[in-house]
Amino acid sequence: MINKEYWFWLCNLDGIGVKKIQAILDFFETPEQVFMDKGTGLNQIGILTDADKDTIINSKEVGRIQENYAKLISKGIYFVTKEEAHYPSKLHNIYNPPYGLYVKGKLPEENRLSIAIVGARNCSDYGKETAGYISYELASAGVQIISGLARGIDGYAHDGALAAGGYTCAVEGCSVDICYPKENFNIYMEMQQKGGIVSEYGLNCYPKACNFPIRNRLISGMSDGILIIEAKEKSGSLITVDMGLEQGKNIYSIPGRINDLLSAGCNNLIKIGAKMVTGPEDILDDYGIIYKNCKNQMKKIDKLLETKEKIVYACLSFFPKHMNEIAGETNLSIMELTEILVNLELKNYIKQIRKNYYVYIS
Repeated sequence: MINKEYWFWLCNLDGIGVKKIQAILDFFETPEQVFMDKGTGLNQIGILTDADKDTIINSKEVGRIQENYAKLISKGIYFVTKEEAHYPSKLHNIYNPPYGLYVKGKLPEENRLSIAIVGARNCSDYGKETAGYISYELASAGVQIISGLARGIDGYAHDGALAAGGYTCAVEGCSVDICYPKENFNIYMEMQQKGGIVSEYGLNCYPKACNFPIRNRLISGMSDGILIIEAKEKSGSLITVDMGLEQGKNIYSIPGRINDLLSAGCNNLIKIGAKMVTGPEDILDDYGIIYKNCKNQMKKIDKLLETKEKIVYACLSFFPKHMNEIAGETNLSIMELTEILVNLELKNYIKQIRKNYYVYIS
């Protein structure tokens, strides 16, 4: 077997997590040495139970290991180990970094700023539009957007970065060949071409509630700062914040109304020292990046769109807007508006995300 296959084997042993792998490698140094051991060495590792030792010994089937590793390649999944140079360097500094990562697409670039954007799954319209807008602006400024592909804020953050033509990475709580939730399938597919999907879980690992808090350490770990957009007082997103604080990350928060339950967690973060964010410049300034309003592109499109197309385009945002609402704002008939919307779609300025609902994408 090749070295990568030994690592793949060690990282996929049932019941053998990061701490036990650490203990094993402290004794054996390399996965190949573990594989070659007949059991005498394993007996000297106190953290291992008899069941663990049986699992390791009984799993040494070269043909099966090579077959399973080949399945990764056939699915377009890249397996990167902790010992490799292109393993994300920021993860070396977190608690219990995974020994192997599974990747579809590309990992974030080491020399570029990365910001995690997370928040409520059952977010408000305000949260959706804010996530899309901030993400779009940051990505347009060259920032890499990290999130968890969850419904709500995560999905809108990924979508905003993709709309800007930027890079975005999702850290999943299941294997990377599974899209969870299904409603984000289009984003999941696009990210494989323009961004990356990352997980520490091997093939056929389906979503489990216990996996998501654990994966949050990777979202924070791969980022330079963390932005929270809508979170209740006791929110899963705050786990990411706690881990980010332990890792020394900058924490940012979008303020909300004082009587809004979805803003309680964000407002409390600001009280205890998180930086309040009311625009992309509040984040970019901390990293010496001069902010230019990338959404204001009307000068660029003046020569490309007809007058009525500009009117329709200008009333759209990242939050889906129904055709009837657009008609009301533009005073256009449905028949005329339909033709304009089709033209804007063909020119790739807008997209219909579900029947008769449109968003700005350029």
